[in-house]
Amino acid sequence: MIVLALLWLGRSVVGSSCASAAEPLTIREIVDDPKSFHLKQVTLLGTVRNVTPLDPYKLPAGTTCYGAYLFYLEDETASINVAAFGRCGIPTVKDPDVEEGQRIELIATIQAPSHGGYYLSFQGVTVAGEREGVIQAVADRITPLPE
Repeated sequence: MIVLALLWLGRSVVGSSCASAAEPLTIREIVDDPKSFHLKQVTLLGTVRNVTPLDPYKLPAGTTCYGAYLFYLEDETASINVAAFGRCGIPTVKDPDVEEGQRIELIATIQAPSHGGYYLSFQGVTVAGEREGVIQAVADRITPLPE
Protein backbone atom coordinates (compact mmCIF):
# COMPACT_ATOMS: atom_id res chain seq x y z
CA MET A 1 0.00 0.00 0.00
CA ILE A 2 2.81 2.41 0.82
CA VAL A 3 4.47 1.58 -2.50
CA LEU A 4 1.23 2.40 -4.35
CA ALA A 5 0.96 5.72 -2.55
CA LEU A 6 4.54 6.58 -3.43
CA LEU A 7 3.90 5.76 -7.09
CA TRP A 8 1.30 8.56 -7.15
CA LEU A 9 3.95 11.08 -6.24
CA GLY A 10 5.70 11.03 -9.62
CA ARG A 11 2.64 11.26 -11.87
CA SER A 12 1.78 14.22 -14.02
CA VAL A 13 -1.65 15.64 -13.26
CA VAL A 14 -2.90 17.37 -16.39
CA GLY A 15 -3.09 15.41 -19.61
CA SER A 16 -2.00 12.08 -18.19
CA SER A 17 -3.26 9.10 -20.13
CA CYS A 18 -5.41 7.22 -17.65
CA ALA A 19 -8.48 5.22 -18.47
CA SER A 20 -11.82 6.77 -17.68
CA ALA A 21 -13.06 6.02 -14.19
CA ALA A 22 -16.69 5.42 -15.25
CA GLU A 23 -19.63 7.70 -14.55
CA PRO A 24 -19.10 10.66 -12.21
CA LEU A 25 -19.95 10.13 -8.55
CA THR A 26 -21.13 12.73 -6.08
CA ILE A 27 -18.62 13.75 -3.46
CA ARG A 28 -21.16 12.76 -0.79
CA GLU A 29 -20.93 9.12 -2.00
CA ILE A 30 -17.18 9.16 -1.30
CA VAL A 31 -17.45 10.99 2.04
CA ASP A 32 -20.23 8.71 3.32
CA ASP A 33 -18.36 5.47 2.56
CA PRO A 34 -14.65 6.17 1.93
CA LYS A 35 -13.53 2.60 2.74
CA SER A 36 -15.36 1.19 -0.29
CA PHE A 37 -13.47 3.63 -2.56
CA HIS A 38 -9.99 3.23 -1.01
CA LEU A 39 -7.32 3.12 -3.76
CA LYS A 40 -10.03 3.17 -6.45
CA GLN A 41 -10.09 5.64 -9.27
CA VAL A 42 -13.22 7.77 -9.46
CA THR A 43 -14.56 10.63 -11.57
CA LEU A 44 -15.89 13.74 -9.82
CA LEU A 45 -17.34 16.98 -11.19
CA GLY A 46 -17.22 20.16 -9.17
CA THR A 47 -15.94 23.62 -8.40
CA VAL A 48 -12.40 24.34 -7.19
CA ARG A 49 -12.03 26.09 -3.81
CA ASN A 50 -9.09 27.21 -1.64
CA VAL A 51 -6.18 26.47 -4.01
CA THR A 52 -2.96 26.37 -1.96
CA PRO A 53 0.43 25.95 -3.67
CA LEU A 54 2.92 24.07 -1.51
CA ASP A 55 6.62 24.55 -0.98
CA PRO A 56 8.90 21.84 -2.38
CA TYR A 57 8.91 18.76 -0.13
CA LYS A 58 11.07 15.66 0.26
CA LEU A 59 9.97 12.06 -0.06
CA PRO A 60 11.16 9.60 2.59
CA ALA A 61 13.78 8.38 0.06
CA GLY A 62 15.19 11.93 -0.20
CA THR A 63 13.88 13.01 -3.62
CA THR A 64 12.52 16.56 -3.70
CA CYS A 65 9.13 17.25 -5.34
CA TYR A 66 8.03 20.57 -6.85
CA GLY A 67 4.79 22.18 -8.01
CA ALA A 68 2.46 20.39 -5.57
CA TYR A 69 -0.76 22.01 -4.43
CA LEU A 70 -3.91 21.30 -2.46
CA PHE A 71 -7.49 22.36 -3.07
CA TYR A 72 -11.04 21.43 -2.23
CA LEU A 73 -13.46 20.20 -4.85
CA GLU A 74 -17.10 20.89 -4.05
CA ASP A 75 -20.31 19.82 -5.70
CA GLU A 76 -23.92 20.30 -4.60
CA THR A 77 -23.55 17.47 -2.05
CA ALA A 78 -20.21 17.98 -0.21
CA SER A 79 -16.51 18.84 -0.63
CA ILE A 80 -13.33 16.76 -0.62
CA ASN A 81 -9.64 17.50 -0.09
CA VAL A 82 -7.65 17.06 -3.32
CA ALA A 83 -3.87 16.71 -3.61
CA ALA A 84 -1.82 17.28 -6.74
CA PHE A 85 1.61 15.89 -5.88
CA GLY A 86 3.59 17.82 -8.50
CA ARG A 87 6.76 16.48 -10.13
CA CYS A 88 9.51 14.77 -8.22
CA GLY A 89 13.20 15.01 -9.03
CA ILE A 90 12.72 17.77 -11.63
CA PRO A 91 13.22 21.26 -10.17
CA THR A 92 10.45 23.43 -11.60
CA VAL A 93 8.42 26.49 -10.76
CA LYS A 94 4.83 26.35 -11.95
CA ASP A 95 1.41 27.60 -10.97
CA PRO A 96 -1.33 25.14 -9.99
CA ASP A 97 -3.35 23.71 -12.89
CA VAL A 98 -6.62 24.99 -11.35
CA GLU A 99 -8.03 28.34 -10.24
CA GLU A 100 -10.51 29.39 -7.56
CA GLY A 101 -14.09 28.96 -8.80
CA GLN A 102 -13.13 26.90 -11.86
CA ARG A 103 -15.41 23.96 -12.78
CA ILE A 104 -13.49 20.77 -13.49
CA GLU A 105 -13.75 17.06 -14.08
CA LEU A 106 -11.38 15.30 -11.70
CA ILE A 107 -10.21 11.75 -12.13
CA ALA A 108 -8.63 10.83 -8.82
CA THR A 109 -7.60 7.91 -6.65
CA ILE A 110 -9.22 7.95 -3.22
CA GLN A 111 -7.09 7.54 -0.09
CA ALA A 112 -9.43 6.55 2.75
CA PRO A 113 -8.60 7.08 6.43
CA SER A 114 -6.99 4.36 8.57
CA HIS A 115 -5.43 2.50 5.63
CA GLY A 116 -1.81 3.56 5.97
CA GLY A 117 0.13 5.10 3.11
CA TYR A 118 0.78 8.81 2.75
CA TYR A 119 -1.20 11.98 2.22
CA LEU A 120 -0.07 15.42 1.16
CA SER A 121 -0.37 18.21 3.73
CA PHE A 122 1.01 21.72 4.22
CA GLN A 123 4.07 20.06 5.79
CA GLY A 124 4.69 17.84 2.74
CA VAL A 125 4.12 14.11 2.61
CA THR A 126 2.80 12.75 5.92
CA VAL A 127 2.11 9.20 7.05
CA ALA A 128 -1.68 8.77 6.90
CA GLY A 129 -1.88 6.93 10.21
CA GLU A 130 -0.83 10.09 12.04
CA ARG A 131 -4.19 11.71 11.35
CA GLU A 132 -7.37 9.67 11.48
CA GLY A 133 -10.24 10.87 9.36
CA VAL A 134 -8.24 12.13 6.37
CA ILE A 135 -10.01 11.42 3.09
CA GLN A 136 -7.94 12.63 0.18
CA ALA A 137 -8.51 12.46 -3.55
CA VAL A 138 -5.16 12.21 -5.31
CA ALA A 139 -5.45 13.95 -8.68
CA ASP A 140 -4.71 11.72 -11.66
CA ARG A 141 -6.20 13.98 -14.34
CA ILE A 142 -7.83 17.41 -14.23
CA THR A 143 -9.95 18.60 -17.14
CA PRO A 144 -11.46 22.10 -17.16
CA LEU A 145 -15.19 22.15 -17.95
CA PRO A 146 -16.66 24.73 -20.32
CA GLU A 147 -18.14 27.82 -18.65
